[in-house]
Amino acid sequence: MSYFPKDFLWGGAVAANQCEGAYQEGGKGLSVQDVLPQGIAGERKGIITDGPTKDNLKLEGIDFYHRYKEDVKLFAEMGFKVFRTSIAWSRIFPCGDEEEPNEEGLAFYDSLFDECLKYGIQPLVTISHYETPLGLADKYDGWRNPKLIDFYLNYCRTIFERYKDKVKYWLTFNEINSLMHAPFTSGGIRTPLADLTEQDLYQAIHHELVASAMATKLAHEIIPDGKVGCMILGVTIYPLTPDPDDVIKTMLHDRDTLLFADIHARGKYPKYIKNYFEEKGIHIQMGPEDEKILAENTVDFISFSYYSSICDSVHPGDAKETGGNLSHGYVNPYVKATEWGWQIDPKGLRYTLNRLYDRYQLPLFIVENGLGAVDKLVKGADGEWTVEDDYRIEFLNAHLVEAEKAIRDGVELMGYTSWGCIDLVSASTAQMKKRYGYIYVDRNDDGTGTLKRYRKKSFYWYKDVIATNGDSLDRTE
Repeated sequence: MSYFPKDFLWGGAVAANQCEGAYQEGGKGLSVQDVLPQGIAGERKGIITDGPTKDNLKLEGIDFYHRYKEDVKLFAEMGFKVFRTSIAWSRIFPCGDEEEPNEEGLAFYDSLFDECLKYGIQPLVTISHYETPLGLADKYDGWRNPKLIDFYLNYCRTIFERYKDKVKYWLTFNEINSLMHAPFTSGGIRTPLADLTEQDLYQAIHHELVASAMATKLAHEIIPDGKVGCMILGVTIYPLTPDPDDVIKTMLHDRDTLLFADIHARGKYPKYIKNYFEEKGIHIQMGPEDEKILAENTVDFISFSYYSSICDSVHPGDAKETGGNLSHGYVNPYVKATEWGWQIDPKGLRYTLNRLYDRYQLPLFIVENGLGAVDKLVKGADGEWTVEDDYRIEFLNAHLVEAEKAIRDGVELMGYTSWGCIDLVSASTAQMKKRYGYIYVDRNDDGTGTLKRYRKKSFYWYKDVIATNGDSLDRTE
């Protein structure tokens, strides 16, 4: 028997910068992604180019910009109730600081959302998903500058008014806590990492938090029946040992994530971060209404990404280091890992759901979860090309079973959108070979390929999961 609610939002997730391509079509301007040919890993090595380079796979992506009708039809075939995507900010405001929007960009998303709604698929839209217009990075140093609040709100007002009858679910910033680790990718901050102080980072974070709260207010005014959520990079951290010092270090590490949810959900800076600011001599410059804005415009729900867990310790000894895109800790000897070293921990998802719900008592939404793997295209028994991705089915099944247990525990879970429901360019490494999708896209790391779509084995598995509202999941331990 399934414990998923009858109105559970099953679906998948992508980001415009990883799938759309057409980086200069339809009046689009450049974004920070167009100068990151090696993704987040490249940023951390200082590899940011002056302009687009031919080895940047994101410039073409999977050509979703031209093929979205074909792809949405495939999502509908799986039975999607919701499709999470983002709007490329620089499609709407090419440089970011224009007063008037680009009509071609607005029309593209009109058509995309119409296509989704035609099949009964609700769009879940991320307003800013690692896609700051490059003009705002170059001219203003991104979110270090408070002027970005006004540019962002002009963008928000434009899309809220345009799509108020088509989009009811919104996320203000993707993985907003990632600004601490990848300030150019996440916030368009051009200042090199080595020169960026904690004062700079927390000031930029404050600007985003205020912008998020003001966008929430704006959305509630323009779309009274709309729901606005925050989106955090969800990292589950365990103490490596039962040593109380390890437990305390884990608690402090955990606050790197919880801080952002605390402010979005509770509307104020918690005492622990105020203490930290005082210790470090950090002074956040606030506008006269900032605290009021944060307090009065909390989110309707909390969404998060979940891929893996890590451990932390004050005395790791010979423990090996591990992590995901932006998480760093130590290997847990009780769990396995992916080809990229990300630890596979389905039970950590149940733990995280309970921990967040106990803390905030707000609806939760898993908006990213999935397995990145090297897939091999083969001919199936029916003669059609496919991918026998039982490893992905096993991963997703285990996580959904644990999510269901969290619902039984009492967690209010709105939905689940697995990451990269169609293969796309990786955010972490800007590669194609790290695939997440139910749909295989014929494109390779060297840029070759036909871009043809093929249904993987997991495509049919997920179709059954959605059709049965979770009844078909394998719950054997």
